[in-house]
Formats: sequence, C-alpha cells, structure tokens
Amino acid sequence: MASSSSEQQQQKDTLLLPPRGRSASVIATEQDSVRTKYAWLTLYFSLNLALTLYNKAVMGKFPFPYLLTGIHAACGSLGCMFFYYRGTFTLTRLTDRENLTLLLFSTLYTINIAISNVSLHLVTIPFHQIVRAMTPFFTVIIYRLGFGKTYSRATYTSLLPVVAGVGFATAGDYYFTPMGFILTLLGAFLAALKTVVTNRIQTGRLKLSPLELLYRMSPLAFVQTMVYAYFTGEIAAVQKFAGENIGRREVMILAGNGILAFALNVISFTANKKTGALTMTVAANIKQILTIILSIAFWGLAVGWLNGLGILLTLAGGAAYAKVELEAKQSKTTVPTVQLEEVKSG
Repeated sequence: MASSSSEQQQQKDTLLLPPRGRSASVIATEQDSVRTKYAWLTLYFSLNLALTLYNKAVMGKFPFPYLLTGIHAACGSLGCMFFYYRGTFTLTRLTDRENLTLLLFSTLYTINIAISNVSLHLVTIPFHQIVRAMTPFFTVIIYRLGFGKTYSRATYTSLLPVVAGVGFATAGDYYFTPMGFILTLLGAFLAALKTVVTNRIQTGRLKLSPLELLYRMSPLAFVQTMVYAYFTGEIAAVQKFAGENIGRREVMILAGNGILAFALNVISFTANKKTGALTMTVAANIKQILTIILSIAFWGLAVGWLNGLGILLTLAGGAAYAKVELEAKQSKTTVPTVQLEEVKSG
C-alpha cells in the first residue's frame, strides 16, 4: 500500500509540472518578459513623440534636415563612446562580411531619410502620410517572402484599421507627381526594411546589443549625411545662416535635440529587439495619430469628421493589435494543470 501511495503521489507531482520540463520560475520569467517588452515599447513611444515635436520646433528655426540628422548621428557616436569607455558594453569581433553588412545597413538608414525628404517635395503631406502608413503591410510582406513567417488572421484584421485610420486622419489634398508616388512608396518599403534589418542584426547571427549597433552605425551615418548635406547645398547655406542666427542658446537647443535623438535610438533598438519589427511599425502609425491629436490641442489644427473617424480607427486598431500580440505571447506561457480530483480518481 505504501508503494502504491508513493507512486500515486509521484504521478500527481508529474502531472502538475509544466510541460516539457518548464519550471514555474521559467514561466514567471516569461510573463515578466512580456511586461518588460511593453514597458520598453511605451518608453519608445513616448520618446518618439517627444522628439517628433522637438524636431518640428527645431526645423522651424534650423531648416537643414540632413545637417540635423548629422547632429543626431554625431551625438549617437559620442554617447556610445562614453558608455563604451565606461565598460557598459564590449565590441564583438566581426568578419569583413559582417562589417560590410553594417555598412549596408547604415547606407539603408540614410537613404531612407533622403528618399523621405525628397518625396516630400513631390507630394502633399497628407498623401505622404497615408503611403507611409502602409509600412506595417510592407513589414508583413518582407517577413513572409524573406523569412517564411506567418501571422494569424486576427493580426491581419487588426492591421486594417491601423492603416486605414491614418489615411482618414490625414485626409486632405492628395496631390502627387508620378515620381513622387514612386519615391514615397519606395520610402515606405525602405522604412519597413530598415526596421526588419534592425531586428535581425540584434536577434540573428550577429546578436549585437543596441549600444554596439549604434556605436558601429553612427559614424557611418554621420559621414553619409554630411555627404548629402554637401551635395544639397546645406553646408554652404548653413555657414551664412550660423553667423546671423545661431548663438549659445541655439547651440544648446541643437545639442539637446541630439541627446534626445541618441536616447531614442537606444530605446528604439532595444524595443525593436524585444517586441519585433511589426510591432514597431504599428507603434509608428499610432504615433502619427497622437501627433495629430497634440496638434489639435496645442496648435489649433482644424480637423473634420472624417479625420476624427481616422483617429478613432487607428487607436482602436492599435489596441486590437496589442491585445492580439499579448494573447499570443501569453498562450506560449500557459501551463496546463490537472485537477487533484482527476489524480485521485486515477
């Protein structure tokens, strides 16, 4: 009888264990990981919105987009050097092929900015925003065709209002030239590709940390943006502009903008690594909507009922997408248990 009781107890303990040897501590760690991912995403979202508003204010008095991007890259280099010499991260030994990958990535980063800026001169802002809102769909296409990744029907359904909502929210003068249409569409695709590549560099074979990736990419991006600034005439123009318009206060404002951009890049790379490229593109769409809401509140932007409908659609779609993703992650950490009554009856 003692042996039978011992076997029954052992059976009960076995049935109550998580499947495939996963302990309760592992499950708790995974659940904490989900909360951590959304904490990073919230931080990214907040800083992204703050930098967008900061850039809007700065560009009104410093109309040099490539030079401003160069300031961001320079601050990224200096910030990463500071943390590197403090021992916050170490450098991975890379092969020539891996260094070439990073060079191509930095080129993709700056070309994406360049095409976005050029296309803005050939299309209206509402049209530019509605095409850029298609970035989540381009992300899905890249993952499906390039990596064979599939998504649930609920994910696709939640993306529809996110994309359509931005279109309604920015409804207005949809003017574009044929070249403007092509460049804007290409810019949306490159934005999705950049987000996917950022995630793969950090989670794939290279597995670079966010700070190391930024450390390696920032100097390359700085050089490339300076080349763009030279050929677009910004460097020549800023020499005259600086003598008449830039003092100590303006230098501090530009430095603050660069520091915030550095912080956002670190947070953005970390959030991308933890949440995934598709989630980041959805967050970018929702950020556009919140920018519109803040413009209504602080700058008196007038919107119609169609714009209001678009705002609600995007926010609802974003909430639905977050719910689908959270449920998908939680389903992976669900531990099936067996009722004690069932063990006893056995």
